[in-house]
Order: sequence, then C-alpha cells, then structure tokens
Amino acid sequence: MRKLIAAINMTLDGFCDHTAGIADDELHQHYNELLSDADTILFGRITYQLMESDWPSVVKNPTGNKPMDEFAVLIDNISKIVFSHTLKNVDWKNTYLKKEIIQEEILELKQQTGKNILVGSPSLIVALTQLEVIDEYQLCVQPIILGNGLTLFKNINDRINLKLLKTKTFGSGAVTLYYEPAKE
Repeated sequence: MRKLIAAINMTLDGFCDHTAGIADDELHQHYNELLSDADTILFGRITYQLMESDWPSVVKNPTGNKPMDEFAVLIDNISKIVFSHTLKNVDWKNTYLKKEIIQEEILELKQQTGKNILVGSPSLIVALTQLEVIDEYQLCVQPIILGNGLTLFKNINDRINLKLLKTKTFGSGAVTLYYEPAKE
C-alpha cells in the first residue's frame, strides 16, 4: 500500500504560508527527494493556483539554480489531483480536477500500485486528517515567527496523538518533524 504523506512548511508560531519560509538549496533538495519518492500530489485550490502560477514557468525558463530547477521539473511531471468546488478546469499538465474528497476514493488511491502520495495544502491536510487516511506528517518548522496567517490544524476538534519517527535539521535552522498517527 502506498503511503499518504502530509508535507508542509510552517512557521514556529504555527502558520502556513508557502511564501514565508526559507527556500534555500538544502530545503529544495529535501523536497526534491520527497517528490522523487512520490508519483501523486494532492492539492486544494489555493495551493494549486500558487504552485501552478510559478513552477511551469521555471521549467520553461530555468533559473540556473540546480535544486530549484529540479524541483520545478519534478513538480511539473508528477500527477496532480486538485480538489475544488470553484475551479471549472485545470491547465497544468498531469492535473486532474475533483469536486469533493471521498474517503473511499482516497483509500482506493492508496491501494493502487505506485510510489507515495503527497498532500501539501493546509485545508486538504485537515480534511484528510479528519478522514484518518494520512500515514505520515512531515512538518517543516521554519525559524520564523509570522504573527498571523492560516493555522494548519485550526479546524481539528478532536485530539489526535502522534508518534515522533525522526527529525531532520537544516542549516537554515528549519527542522522537519516526522510523525505518524499513534496506534491506540
């Protein structure tokens, strides 16, 4: 069975903002490795539109920064599923649009042959957490206090116990915490 991994950057004070983090070569390489071990990524509308507005243009016009350019190619080529009630169509290659998140469909996707499945949209991480289908959380805590923004788990009402698997520290001071849902 494929693993569904929630991977996201967040600030020390718990806010998710893809533009607020330190996106240095080391962090890009980390996410390149994560993408290389996956063949599908799940997005909500907002994160999809943010990523789609930037990375295809880097593929067409590389920056010359090897880890960043590799990230652009990897995310461009991976199969993407976007969950949105408002989008009518998607234009990024290898992208499929779904109107709703159905637990049975996610479980079927996990049963298919292939590599890991990633999810990196805050609202989608919450929805999939509530459906109890996430196998691993990779929370990259940035050494930044943002003060405000979108909190990752704000709509979770019930306690969820997690087990720490490992940590990874980056030169920038960012730390990725690897967790799995604790078995009760």
